[in-house]
Amino acid sequence: MVQCDGTIARLAASPFEGLRPSGELDLVSDLRILAPVDQPRIFGLGYNYKAHSNEVGKPVPDLPVLFMKPGTAVIGPDESIVYPSDGEIIHFEGELCVVMGKVARHVPEVQALDYVLGYTCGNDVSDRVLQRRESAFGCLFAGKGYDTFAPLGPAIVTGLDPSNLQIITRLNGEVRQNGNTRDLLFPVPYLIAYLSRFVTLLPGDVIMTGTPAGVGPIQVGDTIEVEIPAIGVLRNSVVAEALPRDRRD
Repeated sequence: MVQCDGTIARLAASPFEGLRPSGELDLVSDLRILAPVDQPRIFGLGYNYKAHSNEVGKPVPDLPVLFMKPGTAVIGPDESIVYPSDGEIIHFEGELCVVMGKVARHVPEVQALDYVLGYTCGNDVSDRVLQRRESAFGCLFAGKGYDTFAPLGPAIVTGLDPSNLQIITRLNGEVRQNGNTRDLLFPVPYLIAYLSRFVTLLPGDVIMTGTPAGVGPIQVGDTIEVEIPAIGVLRNSVVAEALPRDRRD
């Protein structure tokens, strides 16, 4: 747990076993901050802001549009997004992410937030060309699932109200997205209740709640920042994929 004096208090056990400090402190400046959850199951939401549906020419959905990203897509703050060697149009998508804290199955919407550990920032990086080809056949996975395509961080913040959080995405310092979770078509409690009808949600599962309007392309050399003021700034640069020797021309 981050303290106001620039230190981090170590926990006595996993955060999913309780937020009990061990009494040991470390300086933030001496540490490398990793992704807040190690290779979680990630449930993504498409078209969960009306303005985003409008900008990409999609109808507003009448139920949550779900997909999954593999845990191997996760990277942490200041790690690099790898631009695929065969990528053509890769987009950023800044989002609020929910980190589950308890096993949840058939959870009523009014109790859903009781199952949440906390919230973090996320970037649902997407290969638009591959995504469109997949979507034409009713699926969505590879275009969302490349390694490094799910930056998360910089921390899990507890006790927030997810119904009114600002989401700002900057590309090379320029604001490209400035949305608020009050505009979610399907708010966080509904999403948890809905998912838990079909899937047993586990501690450490991550729900990426969807992106507001303003998505756009990234290139090698860019820096993307996703900021939720109540949580912090998730910053990642973009690097070119280094191909194995046997795949080079």
